Amino acid sequence: MAAALEIELEIDNEDYYSLLNVRREATQEELKASYRRMCMLYHPDKHRDPELKRQAEQLFTDVHQAYEVLSDPQSRAIYDIFGKKGLEVEGWEVVERKRTPAEIKEEYERLQKERDERRLQQRTNPKGTISVGIDATDLFDRYEEDFEEVPGGGFPHIEINRMHISQSIEAPLTTSDTAVLSGSLSTHNGNGGGNINLCVRRVTSARGWGELEFGAGDIRGPLFGMKVFRNVTARCFVTAQWGLQFSSRGVRPSASTMMARHLDQNTMGYLQWRWGSQSAMTTSIVRDTKTSHFTLALQLGVPHSYLMMSYQYKFQDEDQTKVKGSIKTGFFGTVVEYGAERKISRHSVLAATVSIGVPQGVSLKIRLNRASQTYLFPIHLTDQILPSAVFYATVGPLAIYLAVQKLIIMPYVQAQKEQDLEKQKEDSASEIARRKQEAEAAVLLMQESVKRIIDAEESKMGLIILNAWYGKFVLDNSQKRERAEVIDVTVPLQCLVKDSKLVLTEASKAGLPGFYDPCVGEEKSLKLLYQFRGAMHQVLSGDTEPLRIPKQSHRISSET
Repeated sequence: MAAALEIELEIDNEDYYSLLNVRREATQEELKASYRRMCMLYHPDKHRDPELKRQAEQLFTDVHQAYEVLSDPQSRAIYDIFGKKGLEVEGWEVVERKRTPAEIKEEYERLQKERDERRLQQRTNPKGTISVGIDATDLFDRYEEDFEEVPGGGFPHIEINRMHISQSIEAPLTTSDTAVLSGSLSTHNGNGGGNINLCVRRVTSARGWGELEFGAGDIRGPLFGMKVFRNVTARCFVTAQWGLQFSSRGVRPSASTMMARHLDQNTMGYLQWRWGSQSAMTTSIVRDTKTSHFTLALQLGVPHSYLMMSYQYKFQDEDQTKVKGSIKTGFFGTVVEYGAERKISRHSVLAATVSIGVPQGVSLKIRLNRASQTYLFPIHLTDQILPSAVFYATVGPLAIYLAVQKLIIMPYVQAQKEQDLEKQKEDSASEIARRKQEAEAAVLLMQESVKRIIDAEESKMGLIILNAWYGKFVLDNSQKRERAEVIDVTVPLQCLVKDSKLVLTEASKAGLPGFYDPCVGEEKSLKLLYQFRGAMHQVLSGDTEPLRIPKQSHRISSET
């Protein structure tokens, strides 16, 4: 439901706060003052011309509707959460008036339940993984004399020694029951097999769920398992799992349980006990913040015991870049890993990790996530720790990524953005035309008021808007192929001047009276040239940035 609602809100770009030019936190007094001023400006009785009167009626209705919604606490709470679409849902008339925003949100979700249930029947959640293991040890670790007499022996031998493919789909049965069907195929050095599993999950309450699992395959034999989840408190939950694996050697039982607790807002503590063929007790602490992810884990068990620590730093950039490092040591040896991941398109994430260990050697792991599909390429480079292997495993993927990013990914993403932008413009062409017509009508209605405001401001050497432009400005001369797309908003802004002051809130300026969006989907700005106390001033403001004028910092010298 959230995804569908998000799409609907993108289409609905009319902002009531922007229309009334008030803050989102505006009080009832601020709303009332702005509403009265807009009513005086657009009142139909002020115009005798039939066309102007009709346009004034439409704008007056829009302003009145915006005020009605924002002045009513319940309607305002709905609008703040879901926009205009939320107000159109049937059933609000029977909702108790004294509700908090959280209660209103819950009620909205209840009213959408029937639509969600219908969508459940059409929805699956496919997930898949493809893993291709590559043995490239011949690149760094071989005896040259062994290949001198072999035809083609001068070229390193690289082979695929293992593959794994798995896929799963979900099938909602009811609002509380879900079936998950999954299967996998694996092969390693010419030997392989597969299995298929069916899992049925039921949500028993808001605090817990349980599931049954049935499986069969040519490697492990039939499988039966059960798992339960339960929220013990608001900060603590437990899971328990039991299983029976049938094979030619007999029945192999297993069990595990885990308890997790919130230690603080960003930190979780886990304690897990596992019994079966690989019995172990594991405890871990995981801290996840906006900029970092830290894990510390200790396991005592048979046959493996280890201590592991990992840290991941999250850059706050558009590509969601992350760098990570970890160290793991135990009875099996020691492994050090470091790597990075980055978002390369809207639905794709690319990651590379270098693994250096004793006695494992050096490996490079490449992972590509595309929507719900995962592609893994573990490449084994050497059985020993060789500096050349470490160097090429680190530098090679980085150099290839930069080349591919510049030559393939960036041109593709740019072309895709331009294509999406053109489609968005085509889809919204009629809406833009309507908004443009409304804006032009509003400017005509403002003419008399603007003349009075200018006369009043000139008499006291106050604030006069000389020129105002809104839209996309091309400031870089190198962008010759791009052209500016702006509209003149001098009159609408002068109309908002009161007592030699102009205050614009942080909402998009496209919703202001007399404005419209001249370049849908592109970054917009507002450029102002104004006069105050006989001096010239100039300012460039972002679309959603709040603006207060006049300011001394905007003043320009007479030479300029």
